[in-house]
Amino acid sequence: MSRILVVEDDIDIADLIARYLTNAGHQVQRLTSGADVIPRLRREAVDLIILDVMLPGMDGMRVCQTMRNNPALASIPIIMLTARGEESDRVSGLELGADDYVTKPFSPKELTARVGALLRRSGRPAGGVVTYGSITIDADRHHVTLDGEEVKLTAKEFLLLQYLIQHRGRVLSRDLLLSDVWGYQYTGGTRTVDVHIRRLREKLPVLTDAIETVKQFGYKLAEQR
Repeated sequence: MSRILVVEDDIDIADLIARYLTNAGHQVQRLTSGADVIPRLRREAVDLIILDVMLPGMDGMRVCQTMRNNPALASIPIIMLTARGEESDRVSGLELGADDYVTKPFSPKELTARVGALLRRSGRPAGGVVTYGSITIDADRHHVTLDGEEVKLTAKEFLLLQYLIQHRGRVLSRDLLLSDVWGYQYTGGTRTVDVHIRRLREKLPVLTDAIETVKQFGYKLAEQR
C-alpha cells in the first residue's frame, strides 16, 4: 500500500482526491498548509506527494524547491496541482523539480491513474549496476553517483537518465521520451522533456555535451567514450 500525502487547502477537493486514491488502494494523509509539509516528511516517510500551488504558510512552489534541495527528500515524486494552466506556470513547477503537473479542474480518475503510473515508474526496478563514463547507476538502490559522489535525482530524472543510457547512440524524439518515460498521454507538452534534460545536464555536467540536442526533434546520448 503506497502512502500518499495530499497537500490541498480546499477541503472539498482534498476529500475528492482522498476518496479516489483510497478506493484505488492507497493510504492517504492530508495537510492544508505548505508550512507543515517539510516537518511532516521529516517525521514520516511518504511515497508520493500531491501538492497544490496556492497554499497558506508556504506555497507549493517553495515546498517543491525546498524538498529538491534537501538530499533526504529530493527523490520523493511530486505531482503539482493548480488552477494555473499557462505553459510558463507548468514549466516553472517542472524546473523546480515537480514530476507531473495537473491543472484544475481535473478528472479524479485521471489523477489517480497518473499517481499509479508515477509510483510504478519511481519504484526500484531490478537492473543491477550500469555505468556511463564516470556515472554509475544502481537501479536496485535507486542510487546515482558521479566520480563516486552521490547525485540526488528526482524520480523522473532517474528514469530519464536510465532510458537515455539504455538507448545510447539512438536519436529519441520528445514524443517517444514522453511515452516511454512518463508512461501515459502527458498533457504538459514536450517542453517537459527539455526541462528534465536541462536538469540532468546541470546535475551531471559530464552529460552537457554527451546529450546532443537534435534540432526540432529530440535528443541523443552519445555512445560511451
